[in-house]
Amino acid sequence: MDAALFQFDNSYTLLPERFYARLPPTPVAGPQLVRLNEPLARHLGLDVERLHSPEGIETLAGNRVPDGAEPLAMAYAGFQFGSWVPQLGDGRAILLGELIDRDGVRRDLQLKGAGRTPFSRMGDGRAVLGPVLREYIVSEAMAALGVPTTRSLAALLTGEQIMRESHLPGAVLVRVAKSHVRVGTFQFFAAQRDVEALRLLADHVIARHYPSAAESDQPYLALLDVVIDRQASLVAHWQLVGFIHGVMNTDNTSIAGETIDYGPCAFMDTFHPETVYSSIDHMGRYAYRNQPPIAHWNLAGFAQALLPLLDDDPDVAVAVATEVINTFQARFEAHYGDGLQRKLGLGDSQSGDTDLAQALLDCMAENHADFTLTFRRMCDVATQDSQHDGPVRGLFENPEAFDQWAVHWRRRLLADNRSDSEREADMRQANPAFIPRNHRVEEVIRAAEDDNDMAPFEKLLRVLARPYDEQLGSERYATPPQPGEVVEQTFCGT
Repeated sequence: MDAALFQFDNSYTLLPERFYARLPPTPVAGPQLVRLNEPLARHLGLDVERLHSPEGIETLAGNRVPDGAEPLAMAYAGFQFGSWVPQLGDGRAILLGELIDRDGVRRDLQLKGAGRTPFSRMGDGRAVLGPVLREYIVSEAMAALGVPTTRSLAALLTGEQIMRESHLPGAVLVRVAKSHVRVGTFQFFAAQRDVEALRLLADHVIARHYPSAAESDQPYLALLDVVIDRQASLVAHWQLVGFIHGVMNTDNTSIAGETIDYGPCAFMDTFHPETVYSSIDHMGRYAYRNQPPIAHWNLAGFAQALLPLLDDDPDVAVAVATEVINTFQARFEAHYGDGLQRKLGLGDSQSGDTDLAQALLDCMAENHADFTLTFRRMCDVATQDSQHDGPVRGLFENPEAFDQWAVHWRRRLLADNRSDSEREADMRQANPAFIPRNHRVEEVIRAAEDDNDMAPFEKLLRVLARPYDEQLGSERYATPPQPGEVVEQTFCGT
């Protein structure tokens, strides 16, 4: 008898059934594998050949429930654009089960676009090809960039047409995550004053993600502390690569510290701190500039949900929670500052470095310089010689603005006791050449939807898998959009 396709080891199903709704995925008409992430599959201990087989494709599409799976839709709530929604949950996603990867890390295996659930809120429970490809591309690009993220194991066509603004090809994304527990999961039970459920959920998260917290005299306060640090580090990563999430609701804030739910997300081209891409963010709540304070706000919501576990005295609980929440800004600035130093080629921290970095960002914003390309081209000129500055200064509407800033930068580099080659090599590992630029992602989606051509998708993925390497022949993927190619809005796909 063949071994099971997946070696599930499920823990979330041990929680009471008010945490989820058990149901299988809804079968699709004609599943077709678009792409299997073979390196990730092997890391999960999966048989790549079997996943390519009819059995594997049927399973990945949701037409077949594999042995050991316990499919469910998770319940959660959340603040969406600041407005409270008491029940959200997995409206179009089914958690098949949990796997232990080759590093011993527990991973969720989830089908996104797997049909209606009790939490669908009038939605059809399906996904369409464009957003599935976008999430696959961006999540895998984020992984290659070193940003904590959910991963994409597979993308499949369903053989069905899904109605959005028009009829579009249906698709399923197979997503892998350290877990799908969100701040909104805690808020769901806090709103119901279900302290027992809060305690069970917190104990589950501690056991799964942060076992050292269990050794603390105050394990739930230790949980809050480590989640704050993970989110501070995560959002610093976002800012350093110019990533804009687009929907930083509390239900899209992972307790595991991963980037989750790639809907109207985008990477900035021209730098400006007020940049927004999401078509539904009319007030700029989740603009690039606002991501750190919104993360702080979301974490305050997490702390509020934990209050009954922190102390029996509400005043004491609020006091201890407030104290640790107020450390977020300093933690973010430390993570972000360390990253900026590497991007600027500074080997150590000195007074004035923050002002130097901010002056560059201000200059970039005023002169409409490309975020990624500016930092990448600076890798080539991090010397005392300015005669080769042309490629980077040319990105600025007023090149002399860069020249003026560069005088201060090079003066600061004199205090850095490293060779030019050492500094350049370090900068190249902090400043990617390739990001999933919006116009290239849209190019891929158009080819797939309009022409059933997946070759551009495959090419883009190959380039993005090596974001820090110079790749001869792939220069078009590093260049900003021409005026007619600029993508100003992105969409969530629901």
